Amino acid sequence: MRALVFTGPGRAEVRTVDPPRAEKGQVVVDVERVGICGTDMELFSGEMSYFGTGGSSYPLRPGHEWCGVVSAAGDGVDEGWLGRRVTGDTMIGCGECARCRAGRHWVCASRHELGITDGLPGAMAEQVAVPAAYLHPLPDAVDATLGALVEPGGNALRCVDAARLASGERLLVLGTGTIGLLVALFARARGIRVHLIARSANDLALPRSLGFTDAWTRETLPSLPWDGIVDATTGEDMPALALDLVEPGRRVVYIGLSVPPSRIDTRDLVLKDVTAVGILGASAGLAGAIEAYADGSVDPRPLVVATVSLDEMARVLAGHRPRGPGPKIHVDPRL
Repeated sequence: MRALVFTGPGRAEVRTVDPPRAEKGQVVVDVERVGICGTDMELFSGEMSYFGTGGSSYPLRPGHEWCGVVSAAGDGVDEGWLGRRVTGDTMIGCGECARCRAGRHWVCASRHELGITDGLPGAMAEQVAVPAAYLHPLPDAVDATLGALVEPGGNALRCVDAARLASGERLLVLGTGTIGLLVALFARARGIRVHLIARSANDLALPRSLGFTDAWTRETLPSLPWDGIVDATTGEDMPALALDLVEPGRRVVYIGLSVPPSRIDTRDLVLKDVTAVGILGASAGLAGAIEAYADGSVDPRPLVVATVSLDEMARVLAGHRPRGPGPKIHVDPRL
């Protein structure tokens, strides 16, 4: 089968590789759609920290935001999965440690991350093998575009949950990339008043086209009480800004990561009695994201600027990005 392979820092090519087999407990999925995100770009560039810790190495097959149809089932797998449209969890725990047994498999010390760490090749290919225990069925109302947005949507939903805001309260989202806009969409669906900070005035058009009239730059941001803040940026100074702006006694949620280490002053954290929450992975938000997409309360499809082939994706990584306002690029491996 054909698959996109990162062969080294800044190098990607489409290769013919052996198709996956459904081992015990696994299924094989024929991939309909897969998205590329900031994590994939760090894997492509070589900046991902997992290369330094030995968790990831080249050659690497990316792709952890995906959906498709189950075409084969291994031993011990319910054959009822065959023919079903599914997506799946990125974080695959060992299943035996205390964290996994407590339902926190996404922080398992021995976890595999599909398409990110060594051990489980990703879905930027015609087929992918996935442990059946980590599958989520997709209803008919969730099309291929939405299916490949479940994983980032699950991350965003976890951010909104972590902010613990009630309808009518004010949320400030730092960043208007995919996660920031998804956070805004999920928060708005709950009646939360959403404001966003964009990197520049050029980045205000898309959030405003989605109905977020309260989209600002850092320089034009009004002085208002912020009941909660989600930092979905990669700016190393933004975590400190979030802590500075949030109302005392409320919450700051961090999901963005900068390549250089970021710093906050814990004296500000303590003296403002602020709760800081970090979000790693979509696991606990996947089912909720699917439900919101299926009932139409959240529709993130305008975030996708283009759907390209595997060959075109290699060109995109080389700098030939499709023109358009959306931050997300999808791949259809069947093209």
